[in-house]
Amino acid sequence: MKNTLKHIAIIQTGFFAKPIAKGEIIYLQAKHFDENGILTSTLYPDLKADSASEKHLLRHGDVLFAAKGAKNFATWYESKNERAVASTSFFVIRLNEEYHNRILSEYLVWFLNHPNTQTLLKGKAIGTSIASISKAVLEELDIAIPPVETQKLILKITYLWKKENELKKQIKLLREKLIQQQLINAINKNNE
Repeated sequence: MKNTLKHIAIIQTGFFAKPIAKGEIIYLQAKHFDENGILTSTLYPDLKADSASEKHLLRHGDVLFAAKGAKNFATWYESKNERAVASTSFFVIRLNEEYHNRILSEYLVWFLNHPNTQTLLKGKAIGTSIASISKAVLEELDIAIPPVETQKLILKITYLWKKENELKKQIKLLREKLIQQQLINAINKNNE
């Protein structure tokens, strides 16, 4: 089953604010994430509580889509009891009530980050100096919605595939260290 994103979710722009040294609300910006949407920074509350309205506060499971610049990615908000708002770098995608039990936020993130989806969206980006994916383009994106069990399976396979790649990198590094050490040992043995 497919639906356009505007039929399954409300999409709103992030909130513009100037961060301060100490605040009560976290202000999520694109710089806090890598190009895959993985949080790379420690977050600290850096906005005053009265600077953001209730409608801008993120809810657990909201999907954030970075639509500006070359680094387009989706991630989802995990509240951990911390109040936060998203900056204007993001569109906030909040699933409609009727879809809460039919689409997992993590699956929507996976779908938006999939290379085919990214290619499609980047092909429709506007702007010359800083490319941007518009809300209208995002709203018209067709979202494939398999059963929840299939979504969970896709996420599990993706997790295992990423874990496999991490392990391969670690093995490669360890093998390289081993070979380098063996070469040094051979040199040292010849110099005895």
